[in-house]
Amino acid sequence: MSKQASVGSWIGAVIVVLGILLAGAYLARKAMHLSAPPSASAPAASASAAISAANMPIQHPIEQAQAGPAIASTAALPALDNSDADVASALAGLASGGDLSSLLVRQQIIARIVATIDALPRRGLSTYMLPVHPPKGAVITQDSDGTTVIGTQNAARYAPYMQIIQGVDPQALVAWYVHAYPLFQQAYRQLGYPKGYFNDRLIVVIDDMLTAPEPAQSPALVHSNTHYVYTDPALESLSAGQKLLLRVGSANEAKIKTQLRAIRARLIGQTLPSASASME
Repeated sequence: MSKQASVGSWIGAVIVVLGILLAGAYLARKAMHLSAPPSASAPAASASAAISAANMPIQHPIEQAQAGPAIASTAALPALDNSDADVASALAGLASGGDLSSLLVRQQIIARIVATIDALPRRGLSTYMLPVHPPKGAVITQDSDGTTVIGTQNAARYAPYMQIIQGVDPQALVAWYVHAYPLFQQAYRQLGYPKGYFNDRLIVVIDDMLTAPEPAQSPALVHSNTHYVYTDPALESLSAGQKLLLRVGSANEAKIKTQLRAIRARLIGQTLPSASASME
């Protein structure tokens, strides 16, 4: 965690996880060295990851998702390379009560969402492909009995993102996602998974985040060179998505997990009497 950079800048990824709230969500910038130059394209998946994805049968076909009584739109989808305006408009409509327009990065929105979500279960997350701008200001720390911890006031930095996350209706979000799914699938293949299935990856990401620990007290930090690390090796080795939830604060973590559970239930269609919601 960089001392001067925000401790977390992925909360947009969850908005997005959710932006899928993803578009949303989550952004807590990885506080590491931000020396990587900006890039217009997403990093390609590793060869081993692509092979693994290709060998896996589809676990959660998008057709089984609970999209609700009506798809968000019946209009034809734009081409992926020309989808930013339509996607930004759709996400703004889903972000009830929140100012997503000031947070969203408006270039390659779908590609950014897909690349960020794909990276969340790993330990590292590149900041230059995030779908939303990071929180303002530096991480707020405090002293607790001689130990440095993330300050209680740090959670307030994520208020604009949390307003969006809490305002999104999971059913409406999933309905839009089902309608727009071909764009997500295309972007996932272009990321380096020619035979991968993005919805399966999304469920893996959500499940990983839902298992994030919920410490009773803010974990201890130690300053190492130019960034902070957790003194507990078990916490320091967590995935990028799980670390994100630790950084946003316990109250925000609980709210994000509530939305993730609701979204997951609809994505796997577990509340449906039968499969529904076909993809256009």
